[in-house]
Amino acid sequence: MTAERNLVLGTAGHIDHGKTALVRALTGIDTDRLPAEKQRGITIDIGFAHLDLDGVRLALIDVPGHERFIRNMLAGATGVDLALLVVAADDSVMPQTREHLEILRLLGLKAGVVALTKCDLGDPSWLDLVEEEVRTLLAGSFLAAAPIVRTSAATGQGIDALKAALQELCRHVPRPSDSSLFRLAVDRAFTVAGHGTVVTGTVASGSVAVGDDLELLPACRPVRVRVLQQHDQPVERIGRGARAAINLAGIHHTEVQRGDELATPGYLEPTRILTVDLRAIDDAPRPIKQRARYRLHLGTAEITATVALLNETQLEPGASGLAQLHLAAPVVAVYDQPFVLREESPAATAGGGRVLQPSARRIRRRDRVTIDRIQRLGDPEPGRRLAATLALQGLAPCGDHVLCRLTGLDVHEVRSALSRLVEAGEVVTLPLGGKRSLQVLSETCTELEGRIIRALGWLHAARPRISAIPRAQLAAALPDLDDALVAALSARLQASGRLVCNPRTVAVKGYEAKLSQGERRLKAELAEAVRAGALAPPDVAELIAQAGSRASAVPDLLRLLCEEERLVEISPELFLDYEAEVEVRRRVTERLSDGSTLTMSELRDLLGTTRKFAVPIGEYLDRIGVTKRDGDVRRLGSAPQR
Repeated sequence: MTAERNLVLGTAGHIDHGKTALVRALTGIDTDRLPAEKQRGITIDIGFAHLDLDGVRLALIDVPGHERFIRNMLAGATGVDLALLVVAADDSVMPQTREHLEILRLLGLKAGVVALTKCDLGDPSWLDLVEEEVRTLLAGSFLAAAPIVRTSAATGQGIDALKAALQELCRHVPRPSDSSLFRLAVDRAFTVAGHGTVVTGTVASGSVAVGDDLELLPACRPVRVRVLQQHDQPVERIGRGARAAINLAGIHHTEVQRGDELATPGYLEPTRILTVDLRAIDDAPRPIKQRARYRLHLGTAEITATVALLNETQLEPGASGLAQLHLAAPVVAVYDQPFVLREESPAATAGGGRVLQPSARRIRRRDRVTIDRIQRLGDPEPGRRLAATLALQGLAPCGDHVLCRLTGLDVHEVRSALSRLVEAGEVVTLPLGGKRSLQVLSETCTELEGRIIRALGWLHAARPRISAIPRAQLAAALPDLDDALVAALSARLQASGRLVCNPRTVAVKGYEAKLSQGERRLKAELAEAVRAGALAPPDVAELIAQAGSRASAVPDLLRLLCEEERLVEISPELFLDYEAEVEVRRRVTERLSDGSTLTMSELRDLLGTTRKFAVPIGEYLDRIGVTKRDGDVRRLGSAPQR
């Protein structure tokens, strides 16, 4: 029989209620692997088994029931699809029965089966009472309508019935969405002689094949898959819902620990701040308080977290609210990932919830705009959730992998939702050069365009003598924006008729230089002085000296003459009349059109000028591509003639 689906079943229940014995009766596998477990007769760490049903391969995770090992239970509950709640007939409901059930609720489980164990030790009337107490406990939970199967691992009673109940349960479990990007939370790391580092875990999403490159997080270490095993059998590929053992190349086993994650490169991002939807459990020992410290259980990781509530000062038992978790060390997460918070001392489950922002910045309680956007992250409609995500990301680049992590959508859903938003005009794509682009909300784009217009207004006011602002000056006035982004926004404003742009300058459309009568006279004098000089004009220092008390206006007026295409800047110290520059291009192009070369002395003679002017002119021709320098000579370049 070939399994069509992989699902994960996790046990839950009080210590000594027979979880491990029940798993052994179901699968024939003893999940207690540690010597201390054999010696003490209790489960200390998580154990693993598997059960093949019709069309389903069920991975069973056996968790410890003792309250001191809840952290191990939580690590084992990661990635579980179904629950097997175990209650011993001789003990009935006990403290860890209740706490484990609450944890399963917080982890978002939707379906499961209840097994009454040790039924050979009780008479039918007693079993009826126990079953009634269990039903009372389960009322209102996801297990309220779950079948309760009476079993005995010692006699085999009910084992076939339990398998049948599991088979029926699996038949009705909907296929979970899958981001198509690989992710696995590590629950064990060890070394195998002759093979090196091996890690195990449950595949949370995507698939991986032998030879694939992965990333180990939060360390961001590149690793490669050398060998794959599923339930002790070698495989070439393994996918969501399967228990996997992965032999890794590129890392020592001491550098991997429980709580680390393996993922498609570029998918996950380490963070020390999570924004979450947090709920205090109904029977929490005390309210969740502002700035209180807890133990965060996320995936297989356990880390100290400080709670920052965004709307309330504390969460009473049963209450929910937005919060940020500030972490003692980096973790990785994805949108909608469940988590559990436990009190540090005395240890007890305080609450839990879902991750809204898998990587966040600190949010202040008075920042109502950001808090409102975060509340919109809970929208079930993919497009609206994606729009809220883009609003929060601002100008941070968001590729497909990043958006999958931030929205919980798969790659195809992200692209489809993004296309719909672009078509509706709600999202704008800004080209940043090459293959780079940035998707931003139209309202963000409008805000940025407004900043461009305002910055140009200030620059025009500061330099009224020039009609256009150098692009470098505009970029300097907006230091928090990438130069390529400023260029893309300027192009949009030009297309909408609000700016006038050329490769070097940009101006608000309709703006004209504001010159006094004296500045207009000086401008004409400068143009005439450069024109009269032909190919040996006065340099900038001479023009400034000739201007006398009006010298401070000379640089701006020279720039204005260039914008009007009456002068051409050859170098910062030398300007030519526009027609003289055209003549230089013509002479040099004609001279080199037959494939010959020019030395500097030949260029000087061709132009009828001195070396003082020939050198900067030659460098200018190289720079604009009319010529191409080859050692001590110049050849014809590729730039077209005007």
